[in-house]
Amino acid sequence: MATIKDIAAKVGVSVATVSNVLNDKPNVGSTVRRKVLRAAKELGYRPHRAAQAMRKGRTRTIGLVLPDLTNPFFPQLAQAVENKARNLGLLVCLIDSQDSAAGETDGLTLLAQHGVDGIIWCPVGPEIPSPIRTLDRPVVLIDRPRPGFPVVHSNYLMGGELLARHALEHGHCRVGLLSGPRNLESAQQRRNGFVGAFPERIEIAWEVRLGFDGNLARDARNALLHRAGATLIVAGNDLIAINAVRFLTRHGVRVPDDVSIVGFDDISWARIVTPGLTTIAQPLPAIGTRAVELLQEGMSGAALANRPTVFDVSLVQRDSVKSI
Repeated sequence: MATIKDIAAKVGVSVATVSNVLNDKPNVGSTVRRKVLRAAKELGYRPHRAAQAMRKGRTRTIGLVLPDLTNPFFPQLAQAVENKARNLGLLVCLIDSQDSAAGETDGLTLLAQHGVDGIIWCPVGPEIPSPIRTLDRPVVLIDRPRPGFPVVHSNYLMGGELLARHALEHGHCRVGLLSGPRNLESAQQRRNGFVGAFPERIEIAWEVRLGFDGNLARDARNALLHRAGATLIVAGNDLIAINAVRFLTRHGVRVPDDVSIVGFDDISWARIVTPGLTTIAQPLPAIGTRAVELLQEGMSGAALANRPTVFDVSLVQRDSVKSI
């Protein structure tokens, strides 16, 4: 592996000059700087991150705290974050909160102890864990908005409205809701976007609240079996929708012939289940990229405004909705 001594020998300058260039210090002429950077690239030089961390007090490592890696949505989100971070020379330390406040607190404490330069965090609930309150490094929220933090997420209200328009286009005016958790703003906005879009034209036959893990509680199973005249089931996310399809199929109810179902997120499973799930696609690469960019700004000393960065979503039509 090439060292700064190798670069200095190739260019014919001192080791100190090479170090100044690689650490982006201003006291080197532009011609020498270009020669050093070109030589570093030709020799395949890679910086020694541990040594840099000791000199600068920075680890070039960021934390990523996600609620539940058994939900395919979050590994896809993690991949989007990691791709951008790696392009910037940042190492990502991933924590799975296992959908519990205790797991979240333990993970955040561990990241703080390891001296990460910043954290991208998707909260499991409304409480602010103590490690976040005492952390002296920048924090950017992703996917789930919370007051007082910069956050990057999709336009959930838009997604709900798109689903409502799609429902009406296919003749569905009486709907059952399998909504996400009441204490998560992202779930509430999805639900409100649908319910508030055309309240005079779409009747809500019933509503059951569920966790985003997709597990169907007894009241959800009863609602699916009886349906109370609902011709369309609107699920808070794709996991809920897919589990609803599986449950109905086991009980002889055909989707979409007997009842239609839509989801939200466009996880990879939505494309391979039968029937293919109509859902709302989130631009995860853009969300992950922007979250890392914001965190890097904070790590560089910029003051991050506590406001959301919101990306538009799109409707993906597959086979789980039938016109009536």
